[in-house]
Amino acid sequence: MAVNVALLGAGRIGKVHAKAVSMSEGATVVAVADAFEEAANALAQAYGARVSSIDEIAAASDVDAVIICTPTDTHADLIEQFVKAGKAVFCEKPIDLSLERVKSCLKTVEDLDGTLMLGFNRRFDPHFRAVKEAIEAGRIGDVESVHITSRDPGAPPPAYIQSSGGIFRDMTIHDFDMARFLLGEEVTSVFATASVLVDPEIGKLGDYDSAMVVLTTASGKQCAISNSRRATYGYDQRIEVHGSKGVVSAENQRPVSIEVATAEGYTRPPLHDFFMTRYTEAYAAEITTFVEAINQGQAPQPSGEDGLKALALAEAAVKSVAERRAIGMDEI
Repeated sequence: MAVNVALLGAGRIGKVHAKAVSMSEGATVVAVADAFEEAANALAQAYGARVSSIDEIAAASDVDAVIICTPTDTHADLIEQFVKAGKAVFCEKPIDLSLERVKSCLKTVEDLDGTLMLGFNRRFDPHFRAVKEAIEAGRIGDVESVHITSRDPGAPPPAYIQSSGGIFRDMTIHDFDMARFLLGEEVTSVFATASVLVDPEIGKLGDYDSAMVVLTTASGKQCAISNSRRATYGYDQRIEVHGSKGVVSAENQRPVSIEVATAEGYTRPPLHDFFMTRYTEAYAAEITTFVEAINQGQAPQPSGEDGLKALALAEAAVKSVAERRAIGMDEI
């Protein structure tokens, strides 16, 4: 059946998801809610939807599902409100910055038999998914180590830093989910280091802009994550998985994949400039998966539990930096 979707939040990520819905068969944006009327009107007009309030959307009989793109501190309350209203819910990560609040929210979803999917879009990137498929096909044997490079082109504004929960809960959380996705085992310990090398203002706000993390599983598999808020050459997104029989990797992507060779040397176009263009296919694929799960009556993946586990790894990383030691996940 066709799934009517309401967007909660008409900012940058709301626009990304509106486009993703328009690219997915069987889904239509029918309503938009945002505290800023001008933003809501612009997005609604672009996709032929109406502007509504949060409560109006919760009560609307023609809304089957909502996509939550609002500030993090509203996520848990909105998830509970819309699950109680009988709507399927797709929510951007994280559910909340508090593990206990996430747990209570997920208990509500479970008690009401609600549908909840978390926005870990990188699982749906065709290049990263091909890495996963190569692993599952046994092409590189048993996974032994994973290397994830994730660097943003530039740091976000101070106002964003103040509300984001910090680099580990905001940025690295995507890499934590990808690490779990590729390792195939749960992480048992986390060791992290972090610095302020890009913008002193970030340090004044109590956060970091450069980080390295090593995750270890019970069997000894490891994942090394490299993060930076500054990559002068573009949006740096790479993965390598080493196994007992070989290695599989996903390199950086460009809007145009060509190479020009002249007497001066070899040149290629620059990388994507940020996630909005780098992960266009991934956003469309995850919304398609969400819609299919609704139509098939299945629990979508990634789940709320995946969100909880990624946030727990972020908490362990924060604790590791503060205490300068490896943190066992049994401590979180």
